[in-house]
Amino acid sequence: MADAYDLIVIGAGPGGYVAAIRGAQLGLKVACIDKRDTLGGTCLNVGCIPSKALLHASHLYHEATHDFAKYGLDGAGVTFDLGKMMAAKDKSVGDLTQGIEFLFKKNKVTWLKGLAAFKDAKTLTVTDADGKASDVTAKDIIIATGSEPSSLPGIEIDEERVVTSTGALSLKKQPKSMVVIGGGVIGLEMGSVWSRLGTEVTVVEFMDQVLPGMDMEVRKTFGRILKKQGMTLALSSKVTGVQTTKKGVKVTYEPVKGGDAKTLEVDVVLVSVGRRPNTDGLNVKAAGLKLDDRGRIPVGHDFSTSVAGLWAIGDVIEGPMLAHKAEDEGVAAAENIAGLTGYVNHDVIPSVVYTAPEVASVGKSEDELKEAGVAYSAGKFPFTANSRAKTNQQTDGFVKILADKTTDRVLGVHIICFDAGNMIAQAATAMEFGASAEDIALTCHAHPTETEAVKEAALAVHGRPIHM
Repeated sequence: MADAYDLIVIGAGPGGYVAAIRGAQLGLKVACIDKRDTLGGTCLNVGCIPSKALLHASHLYHEATHDFAKYGLDGAGVTFDLGKMMAAKDKSVGDLTQGIEFLFKKNKVTWLKGLAAFKDAKTLTVTDADGKASDVTAKDIIIATGSEPSSLPGIEIDEERVVTSTGALSLKKQPKSMVVIGGGVIGLEMGSVWSRLGTEVTVVEFMDQVLPGMDMEVRKTFGRILKKQGMTLALSSKVTGVQTTKKGVKVTYEPVKGGDAKTLEVDVVLVSVGRRPNTDGLNVKAAGLKLDDRGRIPVGHDFSTSVAGLWAIGDVIEGPMLAHKAEDEGVAAAENIAGLTGYVNHDVIPSVVYTAPEVASVGKSEDELKEAGVAYSAGKFPFTANSRAKTNQQTDGFVKILADKTTDRVLGVHIICFDAGNMIAQAATAMEFGASAEDIALTCHAHPTETEAVKEAALAVHGRPIHM
């Protein structure tokens, strides 16, 4: 007979493992199915965590070799050992994945290793690495299988010379040159890693600016910063050919609106054109589910699907493909299954690009507000006028706050700063509580800190910043 559970979660990424733990905390008998040998999904194994390890290490190296002198420090002779850098990254990944394994044991979550496929709406067949199949059943099932890298027609990925983000995290030697296809978050983060280590990086982006979807002023400003750092940006351009040769990879691209094509021969090409929901092989039809035109699973506000007892969260549903979004959805789905009221405010989901400086945003952009016809006021404060940023000689960027013209309620916050990823939490908290720009302006901020720029931007919404 099939093993029976109250809740089965398919996928042990940030959404899945959190949902499993929360379900167990609420007294449910829980199993979590994942095909990897380690827990944590894409994020911990080949995504968020290893990329941040390399971003941190490469940033320290770049600071030592390029920025120490301006602080009166001597960084001469500083070198890097790529093998040791990769080993440190792998250790961080190992420690964190083992930490999730400990949490599963602590909370009595059963870990089922293998590929899951629906037999019917209540039954899953789990096939392990040896090909052995077994059935499990549950009253409720959460689909949290995440996403995988997308590619372009005609491009063959080998994860050695033509790589996705997975291959870019494990290159065995530093490439002298690299083309990044796609100027989104992942492409710019991984491009930054190798650029800091000395690789000549060219980013080919279809849109007219990098970071599609973000606030236009942020996109333009950040593009200028990247160019100043040494990256080449080929904007409004499309790749028409990628061909491996004995020497490397030939990349041909041309202007979107037409024009002469250019060809670059580089050591490595990183294909970073987005991600797609990982629903292949689940046999969702057997469960009675239908996917939308982008391969996503439609859900209601409580993350329930059209089939009773089936739920979905994270990258397989609509919305930004972000680990923290999936985590909050996992908690909410588990609570709804247990009879509580789980909820996620999708209007307040922060997004961060972990480059140097970082780029962070939450809420609406100016472009979105204009398109929706919302009357708003904008307040902006540059870090060139912030005492801590000037002292640290890290003055690139600004804080911009958008507030409703009538109510003064904060609608969006956008930050370019070396600590933007942490600073955006203040903005998200304020927005979750329905704060006005005046509320932020009246809140005492410690001096000297970069966060004072948030206060000044809030003052600027009403035309009264002090230090500008």
